[in-house]
Amino acid sequence: MKKRKVPMRKDIVTCEMMPKRELIRVVRNKENEVSVDPTGKKAGRGAYIAADVKIATRAKKERTFDKAFGVKLEDEFYDQLIDYADHLQERIKLFGHV
Repeated sequence: MKKRKVPMRKDIVTCEMMPKRELIRVVRNKENEVSVDPTGKKAGRGAYIAADVKIATRAKKERTFDKAFGVKLEDEFYDQLIDYADHLQERIKLFGHV
């Protein structure tokens, strides 16, 4: 039986390579709107962050996605990202995966 390769992506905050399934995709569309992409399939430029509240909080403090996408984001975006990371962390605790 052939082993499947696990797709890896780089966490934009820590610069660590991690399995794509353990990351949250954030996307900027053509209108420069930035949003969390739970499906991983939205059109636009994507960047990844670990599904970890501490790392999402660090992204807010360092304004990571403002710099990555060249836009000014409201704190509300980062708060939503932190809430989503918290949600995914709880799912992982309950089910062992996202």
